[in-house]
Amino acid sequence: MKILVVGAAGQLGTAIADRFASRANVIRATRADVDLSATKAVEQFVAGHAPDALINCAAYNNVDGAEDHPVDALTVNATAVRALARGASACGATFVHYGTDFVFDGLANRPYVEEDEPAPQSVYGASKLLGEWLAADVARHYVLRVESLFGGSARRSTVDRIADAIRSGQPSRVFVDRAVTASFVNDVADATWHLLDANVPAGLYHCVNSGVATWHDLAQEIARILGVEAQLVPVKVADVPMKAKRPQYAALSNAKLARAGFEMPAWQDALRRYLT
Repeated sequence: MKILVVGAAGQLGTAIADRFASRANVIRATRADVDLSATKAVEQFVAGHAPDALINCAAYNNVDGAEDHPVDALTVNATAVRALARGASACGATFVHYGTDFVFDGLANRPYVEEDEPAPQSVYGASKLLGEWLAADVARHYVLRVESLFGGSARRSTVDRIADAIRSGQPSRVFVDRAVTASFVNDVADATWHLLDANVPAGLYHCVNSGVATWHDLAQEIARILGVEAQLVPVKVADVPMKAKRPQYAALSNAKLARAGFEMPAWQDALRRYLT
């Protein structure tokens, strides 16, 4: 199988390309290889490689920055997705695209399922939702919503920030009232491979580790795994000024993915494997 990974230098793209390398012919594409703002060039780039599967890991992820630069967010998170989708359709490739919990309003009291109505509260969330819709134009597509990614070689995640503070004995400010379902990039990559390899029905799937936790819960588990006493500073979402509104209850249910044959490990297990 020939797989073209766009955004292969990013946190998720690197993990996917690395974990797929022994099982497929992986072509890694970065911003140096293709300008995602040039629609025709993107379509021609895909056509030139004619992959069996096209995996899009490129995204504009600056949530607050998107409020000031909406065109930039829409260009990468929507317009480029449309061009990639057209390229995938033209060569008959399966298209994999990654979404986000930010498509929801965060007012739920149980993990969101794929059938729940989106209601993004930010430019970033709206741009990602539009990208989901455009990705679904491909006959064989997988839109996988991920959240609070950690792992990989970049070490830029919130988990890394908290772990670094705990290791160094520094205070770490963590939300006690924001619920998430964190996603280990290695597990997301393995789930993606399962969907492609097992010929699972196309569509939208939530692809997050199992179990709901606040960032305070995650921080306590990180400290336990590291065997270090943490200096955690509990904060509430309302007390932290942020330009873009975040969904306060952002947990996603991965039950549909489990029914498709892939059980995502618990977040505690994922943290242990990453940190040790």
